[in-house]
Amino acid sequence: MSARARLALGALALALGGCTMVGPDYHLPKWAVFNQPQAQAPFDAQANPKVSQAALPADWWQLYHEPLLDHLVQEALAKNTDVRLAYHNLRRAYESYQMAHHANEVEFGGKAASGRGQVSSEALGEHEQLPVMNLSSAVVGIGYQVDLFGKLKRAAEAAGAGAEASQAALDAARISVVAQVVGSYMDSCHASEELEIAEHSLNIQERQLEVAQRLLAGGRGNEIDVARAQAQTEALRAQLPPYEAKKASALYALAALLGRTPGDLPAGVAACKHAPQLAAALPTGDGAALLKRRPDIRAAERELAAATAEIGVATAALYPEISLGANFGYTGMTEHMGSAITREWALMPSISWHIPTKVDHARIRATEAGADAALARFDGVVLAALRETQTLLSHYAHNLKRSQSLRQARDAARAGAEYNRRLYREGRMPYLDSLDADRTLAEAEAALAAAQAQLSTDQVNLFLSLGGGWENARDSAGQEPRPAAKH
Repeated sequence: MSARARLALGALALALGGCTMVGPDYHLPKWAVFNQPQAQAPFDAQANPKVSQAALPADWWQLYHEPLLDHLVQEALAKNTDVRLAYHNLRRAYESYQMAHHANEVEFGGKAASGRGQVSSEALGEHEQLPVMNLSSAVVGIGYQVDLFGKLKRAAEAAGAGAEASQAALDAARISVVAQVVGSYMDSCHASEELEIAEHSLNIQERQLEVAQRLLAGGRGNEIDVARAQAQTEALRAQLPPYEAKKASALYALAALLGRTPGDLPAGVAACKHAPQLAAALPTGDGAALLKRRPDIRAAERELAAATAEIGVATAALYPEISLGANFGYTGMTEHMGSAITREWALMPSISWHIPTKVDHARIRATEAGADAALARFDGVVLAALRETQTLLSHYAHNLKRSQSLRQARDAARAGAEYNRRLYREGRMPYLDSLDADRTLAEAEAALAAAQAQLSTDQVNLFLSLGGGWENARDSAGQEPRPAAKH
């Protein structure tokens, strides 16, 4: 290629390089729910002393001060199959962005061939047959698609937003797994505690049955009392399997979350009989922090950005597409390769365009509708996040009140049982009446244990709704692909 040709090609590329981008530039609309002051306000915690407006820490499960729980979470973040799946989906989205981002790079290529054959004489205007000869060719080429109206840039912008949405999906998988690990561990601990209380209630009832049988044998009782005691004993015995199944189910779920087979759990997990408790009030932050932290909100916002960029891609189809190309090489007899008579070169700028049709304009309107739908979905995700968090706060507050009442009932039953046992030891109360008081205490303890289990579930659901738990996991990922920078 001559110097003049190279200069002309470079000048044309430079002149077309200052291209424009059709379609709307993305920005979050001012009227989006996300931007409303009410959405960013503090939560209504109903004067709940167990809830604070302090910022939610990244590793919220460490608020329970349970080293084993922290170990379980870290193992799940490293080995859980849902997290691994979301991570590889992010890798795929990131590479898709890389493909779109580099779509308008200058392309270089070449080809070479060598062989023996005969060239058509008539094609060359000759009347005599040419001899068989050794033929060779070597050609290099260069091509460049001028993104005059920003079609490729908009496509890269959409792919970059898609990659960031995949990053948010990975973060969502992480916080979901963290919450499930904490919840399963809590369920196992509470099931052990409830099973222990149920076994204690059964033990009391078995003693009551034994007393009724002795009274009947001594002629001081009757068969109706024995039958009633027997029925109550079996009814309490029937309560044990559900608690055992609940614990087994929680342990199996926990093993799966850790990427382990059923029954393969770290030492000490199955031995937990008392679920860890929060050492301080549950921190929630405010609406503004929630909206910035929740991965599903970030994913919906990035999907809105991608949908907006797609409008530009569709709009650019209305305009011409320009490509620049050139090649240089040698073709001819092998023994003459490299000489002037075998040299060939060409400049090949091209332009393609079709008159816009109703299909093209319909495509633009479809992408605009897609962007409007993405905004509606984004608003819906924001409202759902606020509603979910506020509803869980309300449930937590009411269940705290219920738990407090049940605790007072348990304390009263305990005091009554101790008083009745003292009367029995002094010979002032029958043994069966003392056992009845113990059974009332056991029932109160069972009700309180169930309420405490519900409070643990409420706490985990609240932490999940607040959207924390992915920050440090992302920082420590090491090999994690980085999504595209925002355009």
